[in-house]
Amino acid sequence: MPIFNDTKVAFADKSDAQLRKAYWMFKLIEQPSLTKVGTSVLNFTVHNNFPFVTGIVKNTLFEQFCGGETREESMKVVKQLFRRGVGSIFDYSIEGKEDEETFDAVCKEIKDIVRFSVGNPAIPFIVFKPTAFGRIDLYEAVGKNSELTSSQKEEWERVVKRFDEVCKLCHENDKKVMVDAEETWMQDAADHLCEEMMEKYNKEKPIVWNTIQMYRTGRLEYMEGNLQRAREKGYFIGYKVVRGAYMEKERARAAEKGYPDPIQPTKEASDKNYNAGIDFVMNHLDKVSAFFGTHNEISSELIMDKMKAAGLQNDNPHVYFGQLYGMSDNITFYLSEKGYNVAKYLPYGPVKDVVPYLTRRAQENTSVAGQTGRELGLIKKELERRKK
Repeated sequence: MPIFNDTKVAFADKSDAQLRKAYWMFKLIEQPSLTKVGTSVLNFTVHNNFPFVTGIVKNTLFEQFCGGETREESMKVVKQLFRRGVGSIFDYSIEGKEDEETFDAVCKEIKDIVRFSVGNPAIPFIVFKPTAFGRIDLYEAVGKNSELTSSQKEEWERVVKRFDEVCKLCHENDKKVMVDAEETWMQDAADHLCEEMMEKYNKEKPIVWNTIQMYRTGRLEYMEGNLQRAREKGYFIGYKVVRGAYMEKERARAAEKGYPDPIQPTKEASDKNYNAGIDFVMNHLDKVSAFFGTHNEISSELIMDKMKAAGLQNDNPHVYFGQLYGMSDNITFYLSEKGYNVAKYLPYGPVKDVVPYLTRRAQENTSVAGQTGRELGLIKKELERRKK
């Protein structure tokens, strides 16, 4: 897309050395077999405290995709982005732990992010993953309306309490909070919890935002049903609209357990469904606000066109764009230069704890058709431009 091809704008903050490092890193990620072996070795070595490997990770993958090991360390990136009109969304990227002590610690960290960001327009959203507050198996059981044991009921009450504490704190401090989507088999319970929080805290405007994965089947129907409930119960809806990130895992589990594949049959079908989600939001801005999380140039331009057709200002408060830190800078900084609301997901956390996120990000880049190639092409174009 020509409008997103201005690499001078995209990489204005990057030195030649940073671009060359990013180029070779994406070049390695481009090789699926190398990425598969590399991520397995990386997880093992970092988990077993190989300090040399941890140092390499911090200066490569971590530097590309994360803001820092702490919020304070990440503020350098936050300020740099905001100078160019781009917000930051702190993403405490600790994954793979399922004990109550960790759930409580992460909940405390999220609440600390809320307090840390109060009054700072550079941090427009708070975000957390449902499985950061409870076990995925428990979400699945609740979503299926399974009979819970007494201990499971108490465990679920703690999950609900964590959700409520964060959403209440955001409501009190006028901060928007997004709840990420995860695997389909836990999503029904997460959706229901999000609706409860919306009904409680979105009476005046959207404070709580749920995430809708449009590569799934049935999501448009869910949005339509939720809109009807919101009108009946008198609350506003906030959605983060994404394509999705668990396709291989979802399809493998559906085949193994013998239930219908919950993922759209083709990339084209996913794109069509995402565009239908854009239409849904644009047709219901009286009740629905959206954060369109996308690295797709065509989707981004479609949203811009529909905003223009509807007579909306570029900075309309009901429409946000978002990309991941370290990716799609060509989209992010074009949008910010034109005055749109745009923010980067900015992961942070100790290197050792963030490695599962980083390896997942590397694998997703390998599996998403064309994404790594686009990054490489843009970086190469900018390096060549600078030589002239």
